Amino acid sequence: MLTAVVAVLGTLAGSLLTGILQHFSQRAQRSAAEATARRADGMLAVTDLAAALADHHRAMWLREDLRLLGEDWTQERAASHITRSAITGPLMRVRIRLPALTPAAQTAVAAVYALRNTESDTALRAAREHAIRTADDLITAAGTALAA
Repeated sequence: MLTAVVAVLGTLAGSLLTGILQHFSQRAQRSAAEATARRADGMLAVTDLAAALADHHRAMWLREDLRLLGEDWTQERAASHITRSAITGPLMRVRIRLPALTPAAQTAVAAVYALRNTESDTALRAAREHAIRTADDLITAAGTALAA
């Protein structure tokens, strides 16, 4: 009788241990899947923001270059309004998904916006270089944040 009780208790303990180990294994798999999804979503948000910044940068360069040359820049102005508004969504996603990147993202956005109303070709080129550097800094910061 004692042998049967020990056997039943051993079987129950084994089943309980197997259940607990399976629970922890599933929990670890879920956590890993969630972390992977968060990284992928963060990567997509940063990629979308970088693309929107590049589009606006290009539009502002064309716009301001024509303005400084004294040429008609009406079409480029309209295009720059479209590209500027395209930054809002990706910027918001970066700020929500990767809050640690908010300062770098806002700096990159401000640098692109600073291309507007430059006073000379030299100032426009300097603003362009600054915008490129800050966008590169954002990508570097994103790489560091997403690798962690």
